Amino acid sequence: MKSYISLVVLAVVLLALFSANLYFGAVHIPARAVTDILLGEVAERPSWGYILFENRIPQAITAVFSGAGLAASGLLLQTVFRNPLAGPSILGIDGGANLGVAIAMLLLGGTFMAGAFSLTGFMLVIVAAMLGAWLVMLVLIAFSHLLRSNTMLLIAGVMIGYLTSSFISLLNYGATEEGVRSLMVWGLGTFSNVTVDRLPAFAATMGAGIVCALLLIKPLNALLLGENYAANLGVNVRRIRTLLLCCTGLLTATSTAFCGPIAFVGLAVPHIARLLLGTADHRTLLPATLLTGACLTLLCNLLSTLPTDSLIPINVITPVLGAPVVIWVILKNKVNG
Repeated sequence: MKSYISLVVLAVVLLALFSANLYFGAVHIPARAVTDILLGEVAERPSWGYILFENRIPQAITAVFSGAGLAASGLLLQTVFRNPLAGPSILGIDGGANLGVAIAMLLLGGTFMAGAFSLTGFMLVIVAAMLGAWLVMLVLIAFSHLLRSNTMLLIAGVMIGYLTSSFISLLNYGATEEGVRSLMVWGLGTFSNVTVDRLPAFAATMGAGIVCALLLIKPLNALLLGENYAANLGVNVRRIRTLLLCCTGLLTATSTAFCGPIAFVGLAVPHIARLLLGTADHRTLLPATLLTGACLTLLCNLLSTLPTDSLIPINVITPVLGAPVVIWVILKNKVNG
């Protein structure tokens, strides 16, 4: 009963934070005007309607899908690797996306041309990030068939992350100041890159990854008791591990490609959800993790727009909220150990 009450409370908090993201922002719009615009009335100022429909609503929806997807990725990885500090960044998936963007910005100069085909600007960034993330995913899937141990696969992911970081440093060393600055700004993360015309593709891809994660609840619960126990129940551990990696790769690659690398969400949110529910049963833990991740990113997005005239990068806020949780997990495991 406690778990279901917590899910209801999280859903209410999610609706409240989503509404707050519509009513508050860097530009002050009277609450009555926002309500009238949402009800279909003509805005007192045309700019208010534009800000609401072209900026705040897409940004809030993007934050929901990105937070939920990254949080689900973290929970899947922590379950399959039986490691409380596993997350999308640990396996080098977002490092692959970073490398792809670094190649696009620093090596290609923001433009790719092959005959009549060309990609420039943000579309090149999206394609490069997706290709980089999926290249790492393919390597990890290949390793998953060669390595029986989850620990060895986790170490392989960490090494891939170091390699991508080294290549990015090498590209930075020979790049122009403007290129390095562009890459740094992208790496700070933002939910404002997903415009109205890009939102359907982003939401559909993230939604597919979230549905895939929900379909894996039963084998995830079996894996909690160990791989041998799961195998005795008829779970094909290797196949499930590959599916989990594909699901995680889809969610992480899409979020990183569109929003930049969002730190700490995948690592910290599953622990917050466990603390709220007091259970490891994925039937309620996974929905709670999805809701908590969405709530956290909506809160971060709200905080990024309120204090100043300019937007604060998302990755300035997420460590402040996520790092204490990770420290608490480390201390808890030290005490228990």
